[in-house]
Amino acid sequence: MDNRTIAAISTPKGVGGIAVIRISGSNSCAITDKIFKGSLPISQAPTHTVHYGHILDKDGSIVDEVLVTVMRAPKSYTKEDVVEISTHGGLIASKAVLKCIIEAGADYAEPGEFTKRAFLNGRIDLSQAEAIIDIINSKTSLEQKNALSQVSGSLSNEINSVRGDLINLAASMQVIIDYPDEELEDVTCDDILDRVSKNLKKINTLLGSAENGKIIKNGIKTVIAGKPNVGKSSLLNFLARDDRAIVTEIAGTTRDVIEESVSIDGIPLILTDTAGIRQTDDIVEKIGVERSKQSIESADLVIIVFDASTETAEDELTLLEETKNKKRIILINKSDIKNEKFITALNNIPEIHPIELSVKTGEGVDKLISEIKNMYNLGEVGQNDSCIVTNIRHIGALTKAKESLERAIESLNNSMPSDIASIDINMAIDNLGEITGAVISDDIVSAIFHDFCVGK
Repeated sequence: MDNRTIAAISTPKGVGGIAVIRISGSNSCAITDKIFKGSLPISQAPTHTVHYGHILDKDGSIVDEVLVTVMRAPKSYTKEDVVEISTHGGLIASKAVLKCIIEAGADYAEPGEFTKRAFLNGRIDLSQAEAIIDIINSKTSLEQKNALSQVSGSLSNEINSVRGDLINLAASMQVIIDYPDEELEDVTCDDILDRVSKNLKKINTLLGSAENGKIIKNGIKTVIAGKPNVGKSSLLNFLARDDRAIVTEIAGTTRDVIEESVSIDGIPLILTDTAGIRQTDDIVEKIGVERSKQSIESADLVIIVFDASTETAEDELTLLEETKNKKRIILINKSDIKNEKFITALNNIPEIHPIELSVKTGEGVDKLISEIKNMYNLGEVGQNDSCIVTNIRHIGALTKAKESLERAIESLNNSMPSDIASIDINMAIDNLGEITGAVISDDIVSAIFHDFCVGK
C-alpha cells in the first residue's frame, strides 16, 4: 500500500476566480498544519468543515489568503484524509501554495492518482473510474449524461449481476465435478444451459448498445449532400451557429470538404459540407465532387438537400439511388418559396419521406433534429438507469465474455463433460472482471490512470 501523502492542483491552468489544491493521505492534516494559520489547527478540525486563514511559507511570510476544507477518511473522494485548499485563481498563487505543501512533506501526485486511490481503496470500481474521465472529457450533454450514469454504477451493476450469477453457477458445477460420488443437489445440463443463455443475452444487450456508444463518444459523421446552391452550406452554418462555410448565390462555391463538430440538443454531429454534386468540366470542381462522393460513402448519416424552388435534376435522382442503402434524411430547403410541382414529384418517389424546411427562417429545423434523435434512438440515454457502453476496453472484454459463453453453450449442446463448459464459464467470469477491475493486471490499471489529468 502506498503510504505517501500526495498533492496537486485540481483546477485547470489559467486565470480564474479560485484554484483548488487537493491533498490526500494519512498526513494531509499534519502537513496542512505546518503551513496554515487559522482559528484552529486543521488536525483538530471536525470533518467536512471549511476554515478561513492564510498559507505561510517556511519563512513565515503570507503566501495567500485561503479557505481550507477538511474531509476525513473514509468519507472522502479517495477514502483517505483529504484536505482541499481554495486559493486565489491564476498560476502564481496556486503554484506558490503547492510549493509550500510539497516543502511541508507531500509528494507530487501522478496523473489520475487521486482517482486511482479511490479505486484501490474500494470506493469505486474501474469502470466507474473510467467514467469519471469521460465526464471530464465530455463534449456534449448526452456524453456527460451517459458517463454520469456509469459513475453512479449503471454499468457496474449490470456486470456484477451477470458475473455474480456465473460465479454461483461455476461454484455449483465445481462441487459436483470435485465430488461426483457425494449426494449433492444436482445441477442438470438444462439448468446450466438456461443460466448461461440468460447471461449471454444480457451481454449481447450491452454489446448491442455499443453502436450508440460509438455515436455518443465520437459523434454522428453526417454528410450534407446535394447539387450546387441548394443551401448545404447555409444549413451547416445554421446548425453550427457560425459562418463556417462561404455562402453565395454563385453555384459551386464549395469546392472542398468542410467539417464542423456541433452539439444539437446534446447530440454530437460531425457535420461535413460537401461540394455540390453535378456534371462539370471544371477540374477543381471535379475533384471536389469526387471527394463529396467519398465522404458520402464513409458517412454514418447523409442529409440530402433539395431546392424546393427548382425542378429535380438527373444528378439528384442518381444521388438518391446511390444512397438508398445508407441512413439518410431528405430535406426540401427553401420551403417558403416552394414549387408545388417539385414537392409533388418528390413525394411520389417510393420510400422518400422528405422534411420541408427553410434554413433562412429556421422553420422545420426542429423536425430535422427530431428525425435524427429518432433515427439513432438517443432520447432515452441516462433515463431509467439505462446503460450504453462507450469504452473500447469494455467492448473488448464483453466480446471475449460473449465468445466464452458461446463456447460453453456449444460444449453443453454437444454433450461434452460439464468441466469443459466450466472452463469457458470461468473465462467469461474473468473477462467481466476486467471491466470492473476485479480481475486485472497492475500494468493495465497504471495505463488507464496515466490518461487522467494531474489533480484528478
